[in-house]
Amino acid sequence: MLKDITLGQFFPGDTPVHNLDPRTKLLLTLVYIVALFLVNTWGGYLLVFAVLCAVTALSRIRPRALLKGLKPLVFIIVFTAVLNLFFTPGEDILFRWKFVRITYAGLDRAIAMVLRVMFLVSGTFLLTYTTSPLAITDGLERLMSPLKKLHVPVYELSLMMCIALRFIPTLIEETDRIMSAQKARGADLETGTLPERAKALLPLLIPLFISAFRRADELALAMECRCYNGGQGRTRMKQLRMAGRDIAAFVLGGAFVACVLILRRLGI
Repeated sequence: MLKDITLGQFFPGDTPVHNLDPRTKLLLTLVYIVALFLVNTWGGYLLVFAVLCAVTALSRIRPRALLKGLKPLVFIIVFTAVLNLFFTPGEDILFRWKFVRITYAGLDRAIAMVLRVMFLVSGTFLLTYTTSPLAITDGLERLMSPLKKLHVPVYELSLMMCIALRFIPTLIEETDRIMSAQKARGADLETGTLPERAKALLPLLIPLFISAFRRADELALAMECRCYNGGQGRTRMKQLRMAGRDIAAFVLGGAFVACVLILRRLGI
């Protein structure tokens, strides 16, 4: 299960999506999320699915990678579906048994919420798959640069997010290694009741936290040894510049939102 967590991974490539400015991808991801929450018709969900498939094809990311990233969220997706299925009121009854009642409105809402969660996660994963953590940091810092006038630590916030994204795969790999070591010593992490399994994870958390703090200390020491001090006066090897493809991407993003609003207005 841990190997299925792909958040924070970056797949290098030379595609139209990879070559976009990170600021463009961050803004378009935000536009995609807003448009997804505006969708309330099946035609809108079909449009979102088509856009997601088109971006996946352009980025040459295998659909299997997106589906693999959804596997750890199966419990959340099923839980969301069950809540909306059984607790959405409605007049048209689809199924009734004692106090259990399923309505057509509940079924409709459950399917819509499952699709919304899946599309949301897949869209945000595409951002990390096609953009390196360093590029995301630079893009965030440039987008939030006006907040510096309000004395907001923009650079520090961007750096923390970059480090967090960078070390997610490393910590997942470390967790998997510790779990394998515990199983080799006879630890049972997969059977038993929920409290028993939670108690069995205690010997796993302690070495994981120790390893995380040790990596953080080594990173801080390495930055200090290299006289690293970011923020004011820091220069970059790669300067961010908008190109024609970024303008075209914004135009397509605007057209996507317009289509979502039209479908919402028409109720299609």
